[in-house]
Amino acid sequence: MNSITTTPKRILFLHPNFPAQFRHLATVLGNDPNFQVVFATNRNDVEIPGVFKAIYNPARAASPQTHHYIRNLENAVLTGQAIYRICQELKAKGFIPDIVYGHSGWGPTLFIKDIFPTAELICYFEWFYHAHGTDADFDPSDPMTPNDECRIRIKNAPILIDLYSCDRGLAPTYWQRQQFPPELQSKINVIHDGVDTNFFIPKPGAKLVLPRINLDLSHVSELVTYVGRGMEPYRGFPQFMESVALIQQRRPNCHVVVVGDDRVAYGKQLPEGQTYKKLMLEKLSLDLSRLHFTGSLPYIEYLQVLQASSAHIYLTRPFVLSWSMLESMAAGCLLIASKTDPVLEVIQDGVNGLLVDFFSPEEIAKRVDEALNYPEQMQKIRNKARETILQNYDLAKLLPQHLEWMLNGKETESQKKRTKSKGFAGNKEWMNL
Repeated sequence: MNSITTTPKRILFLHPNFPAQFRHLATVLGNDPNFQVVFATNRNDVEIPGVFKAIYNPARAASPQTHHYIRNLENAVLTGQAIYRICQELKAKGFIPDIVYGHSGWGPTLFIKDIFPTAELICYFEWFYHAHGTDADFDPSDPMTPNDECRIRIKNAPILIDLYSCDRGLAPTYWQRQQFPPELQSKINVIHDGVDTNFFIPKPGAKLVLPRINLDLSHVSELVTYVGRGMEPYRGFPQFMESVALIQQRRPNCHVVVVGDDRVAYGKQLPEGQTYKKLMLEKLSLDLSRLHFTGSLPYIEYLQVLQASSAHIYLTRPFVLSWSMLESMAAGCLLIASKTDPVLEVIQDGVNGLLVDFFSPEEIAKRVDEALNYPEQMQKIRNKARETILQNYDLAKLLPQHLEWMLNGKETESQKKRTKSKGFAGNKEWMNL
């Protein structure tokens, strides 16, 4: 890629989990001689050429004696302090950034305007918490308590400070931006991180063989897949497993592959020693010879799972939209997804995916039957799924827009139209602009 600007700029990225949402931005800028790029992070096991990593470590974790409403805030302050100390060291060495771009919520951006008052502060706003109407009270079997309501309100404190102090912000989807206070949404643009559609491509007729983990499903004609960072209610893991029991009863030749770790990435933890995987395996009668748990996979093996998939199940509470859903669409998967708001921004039932009731394993199993019984008819939906990603979420299109917005504060005409429109309004009013 040619140099983006002739004016030398110093960029400071902030995220505890290097490189996270900033991978592609940092890679491009790190390879451009017109930029000096520093990334402050907790993670020291990944490198990007041209990007200097500044490792920070909070002095301690929130005290157990701290009121549980504000432990999240105390951890954010401790993170902010650690970042401040790292920035003092950078400043002493002559590095004063022109732009600081950080993920809001964990605290790294809290004190940037104090240590670097002349820098432009950009915040990545992924989620604003609500006690009612989105993820927290979605499951009627998990009712809210007064403590939950109060704790969730306070959880937004570091995000609200960032909303006040930042110069600009960005959210990855219109529905996610819609969760932020209406009076502050004008500060937040919408650009998705983007999907690498040159990597996530369909491979018709692919069979799943992963020698590294001794998994050979080359003989399988019906393969249902599920992907998640963890195995948790937020991503519908219990309902998925209940649907697997039904699918196995109905389809004796169907195999199921589950990608992800046996942990909770989002939501409440179970008591020590318990996991949702263990809970569901004990609860359900399953043929374990046709149910395969791979753990986390390298990207190339993860892609192979998607390419071999006959039907891919994605369930989510009204919460942050997973990269994996869009990646599966780019790979041409037949997506069976929950009829929840983040999904409805992307999927139209019967057009580019099949929608189901999050809480209905029976409906999920029926749509799997539909997908597997009529593969030729489903090919149109697969094609449309990839077309959706190519048109609206392609990294090759979005990365230049993201860089232009980040470096120069400019929106494309398409972005301006979308920002001024209603954005997310139940489905795709904003798409195809």
